[in-house]
Amino acid sequence: MSIGEMLAATVPMARTLNLEFRETTPEKAVVALPDQGDFHNHVGGPHAGAMFTLGESASGAIVLAAFGDQLSRAVPLAVRADIAYKKLAMGPVTATATLGRPAADVVAELDAGQRPEFPVSIAIQREDGAVTGEMTVVWTLRPNN
Repeated sequence: MSIGEMLAATVPMARTLNLEFRETTPEKAVVALPDQGDFHNHVGGPHAGAMFTLGESASGAIVLAAFGDQLSRAVPLAVRADIAYKKLAMGPVTATATLGRPAADVVAELDAGQRPEFPVSIAIQREDGAVTGEMTVVWTLRPNN
C-alpha cells in the first residue's frame, strides 16, 4: 500500500476531499485537491479549510515517507501550523511539501532520547503555477516509551 493509499484509508478527511497523492518521497510530497463545488467558498474557489487540509495532508505524506521507518518507536504528530492565503485560488490546486530539516538530524535527536520537532514547508498552487498559499506545519516524533 502506498503512503497516499494509506492516508486515504486512515484519514477520513483526505477521503472526503478526494485528495490525490501524486508524489510521495522523503524529499517531496505532492497532493492535489480537485475542483469540487461542494468544497467551494463564497467566491467559487476552494474553501480555506479545504486548502488547509490539502497542505496538512501533503505535510503528513512527506513525514511518513521520511520517517516511516521510525513508526515502531515514535508517533508523528502535528504540533502547530501557520497558513497564509496569498492569491485567489480557483479550480484545482496542488500542495507541494518539503522538509525543513535533514531527516538524519531529526532521527539523531530521536536516537538521543529527545522529542524532535521539525518544520514542513508547503506551497499551494493553481494550475497556472501561481502560489495561492504558503503553509508551515511543525511536526514532532513522540517517542513511544
